[in-house]
Amino acid sequence: MTRLEDMEVFARVAATGSMSDAARELGLSPAVISKRIKRLEERLGTRLFQRTTRQLSLTEAGQGFYARVDAILAGVEEAEAFIAGRAAEATGTLKVSAPTSFGRMHIAPHLKGFMEANAGVTINLVLTDTFTDIVAEGFDLAIRIGELVDSSLVARRLAPVRRLLCAAPSYVEKHGLPRTIDDLDTHICLPPHNNDTWRLEGPDGLVNYRPQGTLITNSSEVIREAVIAGLGIALRSTWDIGPELKAGQLVPVLPELEGSKNVALSAVYPSREFLPAKVRLFIDYLTALYGPVPYWEG
Repeated sequence: MTRLEDMEVFARVAATGSMSDAARELGLSPAVISKRIKRLEERLGTRLFQRTTRQLSLTEAGQGFYARVDAILAGVEEAEAFIAGRAAEATGTLKVSAPTSFGRMHIAPHLKGFMEANAGVTINLVLTDTFTDIVAEGFDLAIRIGELVDSSLVARRLAPVRRLLCAAPSYVEKHGLPRTIDDLDTHICLPPHNNDTWRLEGPDGLVNYRPQGTLITNSSEVIREAVIAGLGIALRSTWDIGPELKAGQLVPVLPELEGSKNVALSAVYPSREFLPAKVRLFIDYLTALYGPVPYWEG
């Protein structure tokens, strides 16, 4: 048996969490699967799985090995598809990382159209607000909002991101509106979930302001609900609060100031000479969906 075949066995066991299930899928006996895994561990000189009578789980080394093996097997599948003349056909599992709120609001509702047009693709969408090492964790691509600085990845801009200061009418009625950036010192501000400084642009150029507030949370959605409820002033993206602005549930504050224009919505993926069709088609789908003027700006 080749090393590649051992990797395939390992990957199926890791994906299913069961040697019996992997054996059934591969048409082998559980005993053969067990021997192959043991041989692989001996060759690597490390334990890949933690085994108990009821559970089989990856070790830390196994998790890192699986992320890399999964990428290798995906590359082999793509290479075979290219030789077979199926390079334009999207197949296999597409593993995508995306920010929690954006993924829930602007990716999940649109998956149906992509999946119906690409029946051979299974999507594994992981929503997280933490930075994802897409290579180490085996992602095909990540959707990111921010200023991209990692030159080791390929980035494609999907849409602009507008961010503005806003508050609920009930807050404005009670506390009034600030007239200058310095007036914010006398207002209730809602710091972002990651405690970042507000980086704003206006007629006088760049302005940095660090909001101080009594609400501290690790959830962007908590800040969103708090500003809508009238708790204070927040810096929010229009993709996040577009409907509330249109309905008058939120109003702009210091409208001459907006978030940095260097922030954008982008798709990032490992630099590969032959981009898998499933990745290319998904990025094309999102680009067409959002467009240069995203629907949430309408």
